[in-house]
Amino acid sequence: MAISKERKNEIIKAYARHEGDTGSPEVQIAVLTEEINTLNAHIREHKKDHHSQRGLMKKVGHRRNLLAYLRNSDVTRYRDLIQSLGLRR
Repeated sequence: MAISKERKNEIIKAYARHEGDTGSPEVQIAVLTEEINTLNAHIREHKKDHHSQRGLMKKVGHRRNLLAYLRNSDVTRYRDLIQSLGLRR
């Protein structure tokens, strides 16, 4: 269910604002989005896995808070990020 270290490093490289950046909201949101997508696929297959469902809801809430922070601090970065991740269709 967890994403591989290689995939996580690819995401970090793609969304980092500078070299060695792992803590910016863009990187955190991108990693959370990948984890949410893998958990969604898992829950589609295992409908009664309520423990994973709770973890998914916690990740969705965390991503939501980070998106709200980014929207309030820099709208252009927020719009670019949701466009590249395909959120808010």
